[in-house]
Amino acid sequence: MITRTTNQTLARSAQQNLQANMSRMAKLQEQVSSSTAITRPSDNPAGTADALKVRAEIRANAQYSSNINDADGWLTTVDSALDNTTDLMRRIKDLALRGASAGLSPANRDAVATELEGLKQDLLKEANTTFAGRSVFAGNSDAKSAFTEENGAYVHSGSGAGVTRRVDGGAPVRVDADGSAVFGSGAGSVFALVDSLAADLRLGADVTGHLASIDARANTILSRHTEVGVRHAAVLKARDTNLEQTVSLEARRSGIEDLDTAKVILDLKLQELSYQTALSVTARALQPTLMDFLR
Repeated sequence: MITRTTNQTLARSAQQNLQANMSRMAKLQEQVSSSTAITRPSDNPAGTADALKVRAEIRANAQYSSNINDADGWLTTVDSALDNTTDLMRRIKDLALRGASAGLSPANRDAVATELEGLKQDLLKEANTTFAGRSVFAGNSDAKSAFTEENGAYVHSGSGAGVTRRVDGGAPVRVDADGSAVFGSGAGSVFALVDSLAADLRLGADVTGHLASIDARANTILSRHTEVGVRHAAVLKARDTNLEQTVSLEARRSGIEDLDTAKVILDLKLQELSYQTALSVTARALQPTLMDFLR
């Protein structure tokens, strides 16, 4: 069977080819103006799925970054407070040794006791250190102060549960410190210890027995400080990893969504040339005839 080719057939075919050329050119123009390879899911369904997955990872990584900054703030504050507390404990130990020396006059013992009471207030200030309006030694409690003095007793108002931040896909990191473990509570607190030391000095009693208690409490503070340092190091390491992830994820996103602009512009110019050529050829091939006018 011989297929008959008519002017109408040629015209229809030419129109389809021109429309296809125009469609490709329009898509390239849209890509150049938007600078993205995927303007709608139908452009690349598989690429769209990958892009959504990467963007979800980018959002999670950004949240981790925010958590890391917050955790760093908490732990830096705790670290500074424990540094100051250690210095205060050294001074308390020095004063206790001085008070334990023989031949100290009552006036000198009273002066040492007065300085110890001032150091106790400094210890309370460090124990009630806050970050972003929350006490760093009170756990999840919303109490304004981790420690309060009530009728000579020192009460820890914090909760047992610690403040945690999730800095990566692993387990959350605790960013505070347990105040009762660091400073003690009640009669066993470092504050009560300093009060007892100052009272014995004023009474002229032997304070040598307090030295072992001071050392024990200082060692406890140092041990807790070490734990905080380990957690802080983990947070800083997580920050480095987070920055590397940020760069890696952005590179993946760019590889999926972004265009090679130079290549697309070149393709657009070639498509425009192809379209103009097609128009010229079609105009020459489909010259009007007398039959076209007779119709």
